[in-house]
Amino acid sequence: MKQLKFYCFLLLLSLFSNPALSQEIRLSAAGGLIDAIKGVAASYRQSHPQVKLLVNCSSSGALAKQIVAGAPADIYISANPKWMVYLQQQGMVANNTTRVLIHNSLVLVGSADHQIETFADILNMQKIALGSPKSVPAGKYAEQALTSAGLYQQLQSGKKLVMAKNVRQALLYAERGEVDGAFVYQTDALLTRQAKVLFVVPQEMYPQITYSAALLKEGLKKPDVDDFFNFLFSQEGQMIFQKYGFLLVE
Repeated sequence: MKQLKFYCFLLLLSLFSNPALSQEIRLSAAGGLIDAIKGVAASYRQSHPQVKLLVNCSSSGALAKQIVAGAPADIYISANPKWMVYLQQQGMVANNTTRVLIHNSLVLVGSADHQIETFADILNMQKIALGSPKSVPAGKYAEQALTSAGLYQQLQSGKKLVMAKNVRQALLYAERGEVDGAFVYQTDALLTRQAKVLFVVPQEMYPQITYSAALLKEGLKKPDVDDFFNFLFSQEGQMIFQKYGFLLVE
């Protein structure tokens, strides 16, 4: 009898210590996705209550560096293609799993007092916020759009540009009225009631904003990871992203 109990104890121990049966999914996603990812995760867990989703949201570059340094991650979603390439070069990404997940768009938000009908009207503003182009993808897209319109140097020399550490900070400046306008993603613009969209930046003026997702080699060991990864691209998952203002891949 004692021997039977001992074997039962060993069986239970093996079940709880087996990573493959823990059904834990670790997702590293670009910071701007946090609200949409929460929505996707909540929907997935309705039919998979046994799965534990651990979400880490930060800048794409910071996440990539964390993963290379040994941070546990099964799925990576990047807002900047260069960081996906970086992880591929470091041998962290599972072969043939990188896919375009969704797109976003760039808009200018601010007070309803400002009327912006053309890009040139932005020159009438005194202060415009954008994420620092050196570290914030949205800021880089804004810089490229303003450069395409021939306005960036004028705004910079006129000391009208206010550099923010991220998109949400730029949005906050506009909400508080500390700047006349701020370049943010369309998805961020949906989060504010204090500011309104003044101008939708034409797509041809900047590279398409793309979010790519990939399975990491660590995630290949878990069948639930592959299932959740496919859910991101399913009709249900894509509709949730669209609800939060993202553009679907054609």
